[in-house]
Amino acid sequence: MPADLPTDRLDLALRAAALGLPGPDARHEAEHLLLHVLQRERAWLFAHGDDPLPAPQAAAFQALLQRRAAGEPLAYLLGRRGFWTLDLQVSPATLIPRPETERLVELALARLPDDRPLRIADLGTGSGAIALALASERPLAQVVATDVSEDALQVARANAAANGISNVAFRGGSWLAPLAGERFDLIASNPPYIAEGDPHLGQGDLRFEPPTALSSGPDGLEAIREIVAAAPAHLRPGGWLLLEHGWDQGEAIRALLAAAGFVEVATETDLEQRDRVTLGRVTEGQDRSR
Repeated sequence: MPADLPTDRLDLALRAAALGLPGPDARHEAEHLLLHVLQRERAWLFAHGDDPLPAPQAAAFQALLQRRAAGEPLAYLLGRRGFWTLDLQVSPATLIPRPETERLVELALARLPDDRPLRIADLGTGSGAIALALASERPLAQVVATDVSEDALQVARANAAANGISNVAFRGGSWLAPLAGERFDLIASNPPYIAEGDPHLGQGDLRFEPPTALSSGPDGLEAIREIVAAAPAHLRPGGWLLLEHGWDQGEAIRALLAAAGFVEVATETDLEQRDRVTLGRVTEGQDRSR
């Protein structure tokens, strides 16, 4: 990373910044950071490449570049990440929404009619990504989103307000605990599923994301076991449970769902043909009290 960026032209500053960042997306990332500092749109930059970079903005740009070069996620530096059709605020209190999770949204929507009121729950909502995506596509539905982190819930509530989505309620607590006595047509969750001690936790963006939202027990399945055990009592007859998980966990989670009495149990893949979401449905006669 250059100690001093050239400030006589924006395009020269951007070129130098990109050379100082690692990876194939260096130019793209440097551009996003510069536009963030300047509070401008991309089209403006193309028309003003020969403008100077003022000293205060140059210092702020340099500071962000240094943090990105040290590995801090771009989404946290920008404070935002796009997900589904939404622009979401993110912070170190929340996971960064990822494109793979949009597969969970797609599978949920396929099981949620759009012509009648429904009740949906999102467990461990973080930034609110899943809950808000579902609520935006199913305006007749009432969505309840839970999270044990109050800091995360503050971000999620802000995202609901910023995107004009009013059919979501946010509640504090662990998984299904805030939903006592309530039943839903569909429950979705992207819970922590990485095994404690997995070396990936010390690599890339994961180093900066909240550990409790990433790992769950020696095999990564503690949270999923808890959700699967409690979910039948919170699902209406015929209701669905959908869980995002790691590429090698589909078989184990199918077994958990089957043991809990779920039917139509299946694992769906993501765009890279890796196991990504396992789901099941409660039967109308299933005992949901256990």
